[in-house]
Amino acid sequence: MAVQTSAAVAQTGKNPFLRAVAAVSTLAGWCSAAMVVAAVLITCQMIFIRFVLNGSTVWQTEAVVYLVIAATLVGLPYVQRLRGHVNVDLVPLWFAPKARFALCICTLSLSIAIVAVMLFYGYEYWHFAWERGWRSDTVWGVRLWIPYLALPVGFGLLLLQLVADLVAVLIGTDKPFGLEEG
Repeated sequence: MAVQTSAAVAQTGKNPFLRAVAAVSTLAGWCSAAMVVAAVLITCQMIFIRFVLNGSTVWQTEAVVYLVIAATLVGLPYVQRLRGHVNVDLVPLWFAPKARFALCICTLSLSIAIVAVMLFYGYEYWHFAWERGWRSDTVWGVRLWIPYLALPVGFGLLLLQLVADLVAVLIGTDKPFGLEEG
């Protein structure tokens, strides 16, 4: 029977590439958390202006929406590093160690391919907004390349973390699905 390791975090060992990616993913997590805090503070300010001062708000709702979306995208690599995404390990538990290794390589490779496609189209979308000078159709009229930058940044960092996870499994620094042989 396979047993879950005590460390849910992606293992880096002493590998400089894995350690650098872990540091970047952690920084992305802190940035994501800061965006959530900023969104909460802006929401509180918006509520105060609307319901206490009986004033109107121009930019707050749009800023909160963009911050929460950006926090979600930029936080992806940190959640992957902590193995915080939904994980059903029933199938890997059924497999022998060699089959589990093959399944892990296949899963990570497919994930890398899918995220790479999302990165490509996210970059393309961001670039269109940048090149064409798109602005939101609101009173604030934010330049859309700014919030859309979260697409290539978030997917790019997630791709980097997935590649690091694949490398860690291939070189034996981390176990497939974090499961020990049992």
